[in-house]
Amino acid sequence: MLIAMGTGKTFAQGENLHAAWDRLLSTYVVESADGVNRFDYSGLQANQADRDALSAYLAQFESFDMDSLDRDGQFAAWSNIYNALTVQHIIERYPVRSIRANSFSGPWKRVKTVVGGEAVSLDAIEHEILRPMGDARVHYAINCASYSCPNLMPSAWQAATLDRDLDAAAAAYINPPRGVQVRPRGGLLVSDIYKWFREDFGGSENTVIAHFLKYAEPDLAADIRANADIKRYAYDWSLNDAAAQGKGT
Repeated sequence: MLIAMGTGKTFAQGENLHAAWDRLLSTYVVESADGVNRFDYSGLQANQADRDALSAYLAQFESFDMDSLDRDGQFAAWSNIYNALTVQHIIERYPVRSIRANSFSGPWKRVKTVVGGEAVSLDAIEHEILRPMGDARVHYAINCASYSCPNLMPSAWQAATLDRDLDAAAAAYINPPRGVQVRPRGGLLVSDIYKWFREDFGGSENTVIAHFLKYAEPDLAADIRANADIKRYAYDWSLNDAAAQGKGT
């Protein structure tokens, strides 16, 4: 269900709610030839003005009326808040090797921000707000600061381009080996995302594979059809750190 976030300030029509976050993403997301976007955490940590901008971006939602946005606007806003809060959490603890450092269960229930006058955790944003919207592509919209997570994109989610951008994000994850690959002895090796959230992708191995085929490039799609059996799931929780590129991730 959607959590009602009360009433509060709204943005005038045409005003870009996510301009600050968009600028930070364009500055600190590092796109790589391997298809894995990484984040320059050390660069942001060293720039106090941009750290303040990140804090201010999140703070603007403290009295914001989410109900003033349409469905796509809410989806975009919650996804951006989730991602910005995750980056802020990492920056406050950097350098770390993983978002799960010092806690196997991770920080998702503990890390919170205030939206519309109510404290909300990363866990609640994902499982109580975004997933109930019924779009499996949410798993390409939110980023858990890990190598195997779908990319943190170099621009903020926006309502006007949400559907197109979510499709692009799905394709960007499924086509590189990080998302889906054919094992040498046959069958598929895929991200644990498709096991953890199978219900969101239709509830069966067949519906997960159909999801792959919707976004796979022709060569990969042919390989998937010829090896349409998921043999193994995997996930790398290493930090998606630009400074670590070439050091095992």
